[in-house]
Amino acid sequence: MTDTTTFDWRPFLLRWSGEWADSLADGETRGKNDEAARRARWLGFPPASEERIAAMEERLGRRMPPSYREFLKVSDGWRHAGGFVSLLAGAEDARWHNDESGHADMFEEDQDADADPEEQREADIWQRIWRCGLQLDVESDITYVLMDPEDVDEDGEWAVYTWASWRAAPPERYANFLAFMRDMNREFHSLQAHRRDGEPVFANDTTRELDALVEEARLEALRGGWEQAVKTLDEARGYGRPRAAGLGDQIRRLLGETSLVSYDGLVTDPQYAPELLPLLVAAHAAHSYRDDSSLRFHLRGADDDLVSRAYATLDQVRNGTYRYTVAGPFGEAVERARELARWGDSDEAWRMLRNALPLWEPLGPDHLAPLGWVADPVLGPLLTPERGRELLSTPRGGQTGEAPRPPVALDPGGLAWLAEPNPGNNRTSYRFVLVEGVEPEELPGRLADGDGTVLNEPMTFWEARSRSLDSKREFSSYDDRALMAVGRAGNGWSFAFDGDPAPFGRQRFVSPAAAAGAGTRAVVVWSGLRTGHGEPYFHLSVARDGAEQYAFTYADGEVRSSGEIPKALDPSRFFGDLEDGAEVERSLLEAVTAEFGVHLPRHAIVNGRLHTFTTRSWTRPPRDGETYAVIRVG
Repeated sequence: MTDTTTFDWRPFLLRWSGEWADSLADGETRGKNDEAARRARWLGFPPASEERIAAMEERLGRRMPPSYREFLKVSDGWRHAGGFVSLLAGAEDARWHNDESGHADMFEEDQDADADPEEQREADIWQRIWRCGLQLDVESDITYVLMDPEDVDEDGEWAVYTWASWRAAPPERYANFLAFMRDMNREFHSLQAHRRDGEPVFANDTTRELDALVEEARLEALRGGWEQAVKTLDEARGYGRPRAAGLGDQIRRLLGETSLVSYDGLVTDPQYAPELLPLLVAAHAAHSYRDDSSLRFHLRGADDDLVSRAYATLDQVRNGTYRYTVAGPFGEAVERARELARWGDSDEAWRMLRNALPLWEPLGPDHLAPLGWVADPVLGPLLTPERGRELLSTPRGGQTGEAPRPPVALDPGGLAWLAEPNPGNNRTSYRFVLVEGVEPEELPGRLADGDGTVLNEPMTFWEARSRSLDSKREFSSYDDRALMAVGRAGNGWSFAFDGDPAPFGRQRFVSPAAAAGAGTRAVVVWSGLRTGHGEPYFHLSVARDGAEQYAFTYADGEVRSSGEIPKALDPSRFFGDLEDGAEVERSLLEAVTAEFGVHLPRHAIVNGRLHTFTTRSWTRPPRDGETYAVIRVG
């Protein structure tokens, strides 16, 4: 924080004035005062004497805050404070606003009668500013600048508020007059940085210093120092420096931000489009309410080929077939990581990507990290805010630095995590099949018939559920065909998992364990110990070589079992007291984990995209005399 009483105003104001004068185009029509300021290279006025400042304070009845007093001693007023205040008050023109504009009454009338305490507090502040604020704008583009004598810090500084009706936003607050003037200088630079074709480049000592800092921030980011780099880039972005936004947006996207992340023209640059265009398209696709024509807004300046490529990528992202590819050793790691991720091994897939990062090479000087993989339907779910920070902290692109600590696994291992409440607490029942010694792609052949033996493209469970319902034309009250995600369950096992099963009916339930265990071993678990609908239940069955070895089902308050159940899985150990269904569920899942040495990958099941298929029914056909309903659509 700068000490406002020791800040040297004169060099700051002189540089601002000189850069303003140099920004004016030759032959541009200017008013008399502006022409005089240009020739003098000074936007200010003669300094105010101590006597003049004291007279002002006597007239207003208040001592002025330190930073405004020190400013007046250098310049008694200011021209062109930012882009919308053409004249800022000196000692003679500063005056109490006294709601001259009528905005206090307007803000009061607009106040919501049901406003919460925070909204009420903000409304009170705005009304106070209009009634009690010291007005500093003399000439402006309908922009008010008011200092608040009631919003004072420990140094005696008054907060400054600005407001313009055309901005459709609440008043903006600055901690003090110095902070306000610095931001107005940034605003001047930002407006000058974006010039029309044919106009001279806006270049001066400030822009050159900032551009050098941007380049150093780029190298620091590649060395893994992203936190300092993003601070520098954000500061330069405020001044409108052309590379700062595009570089900073890449960091923000890896931290999980998507709002207002547009990569500032890099998307339409053929050099960077392969990495950044899929990200932009994926963000658009995630907001399905957007009209697809709005995508063109972010493709301004792109040629027809790139626009066509963007819409083709949009189709791929939506149907789940987009595939991120990149050349070289890092690209080889990407392929191996995808193969791991599509079968649920998220942690190992992430380690594969992270360990290959030092081999990654940027597409050009404005490329900070591999990014296109985030739009890949299989690889994208690997990204979490923690992993984004880990990636950004890893030296890459030919730079060296200290590597971050090894990645922390997201999957807890085992099965007990299924007994934990999930976000929304909507997973209270589930079922899964574990098969030993077979690959995940073989599971449909054991658990499904006909078209169901073909795996769908990787997608989230809810995407798969939605597509299944969209194509379904017949609904039966007796048929229970499960939509299941598949993957690897460790130690040579594969799994099929259904996180939203139909209601459990013991009388008609048929375990798929025997069919799944042909020539090997299979385990079936169906848990509903925490279900809020009906009585709690739990089923376990184990088969080997196509025959059920043992099974038990807890339902309607009793246990029914068959076969020789191992002592570790004996249901009498778990169902003596069912006051805490979650604890019983956890104990059962821990016992299954220990007995078979298996796990289910939490991150992939909850957040990832996995292959899915639809099984044959988990219920027997209806018997004579049993009634059922079938609804056919279309």
